[in-house]
Amino acid sequence: MPQGNENGNAEEHAGGAIEFWFDFGSSYAYFAAMEIDALAERCERPVLWRPFLLGTAFRQTGAQGLSSTPLKKDYAARDWARLARARGIAFSPPPGHPAIALAATRAYYTLEDADPDQARTFAREVFRRVYQSGDLDTSDADQVARLGAGFGIDQKRLRAALDEPALKARVKAISEDAVARGIFGSPFFIVDGEPFWGADRMAMMEAWIETGGW
Repeated sequence: MPQGNENGNAEEHAGGAIEFWFDFGSSYAYFAAMEIDALAERCERPVLWRPFLLGTAFRQTGAQGLSSTPLKKDYAARDWARLARARGIAFSPPPGHPAIALAATRAYYTLEDADPDQARTFAREVFRRVYQSGDLDTSDADQVARLGAGFGIDQKRLRAALDEPALKARVKAISEDAVARGIFGSPFFIVDGEPFWGADRMAMMEAWIETGGW
């Protein structure tokens, strides 16, 4: 699988990190986000959180989101509720979910520039607010800026940054780079050059890391 270009930061793809690619609008990514840090700690690996716009992959592959696909939509809703019960975690997304998470994705990379740890904390809070509280619209720049203000950047500065052409271009490039590297779904993981698609492949990924693959 090709390495990242200057937009994806090739150096970030090295060093044994688990790359965690996700769209904030992906319910399965929420379940993955609740487990990825514990998995990484068990495997003694760092995690590189990488939000991207899944719509970029859909345009490339011709696919549609589960919530837009007949039959799959009803099954997915049942499966998400079942997963939440099985894992004992809340799952109550807002009406009209999923929203296009453009504002939240842009905010993540703005925060990451200042403090990567804070950016990851922000991402976890986005997932919590969307899927547990159901009170965050990830497409609403004003809401996202208010949330992000608690993570180290002035609210007005963050809100202005979300409209900057350079940030828009950067997020677009990151999403395009993801697709160029073969990332087509959410969540999607890459570790030691090996791709794993879906939250249901996390156990396999952990075994792969522990054994060195097969």
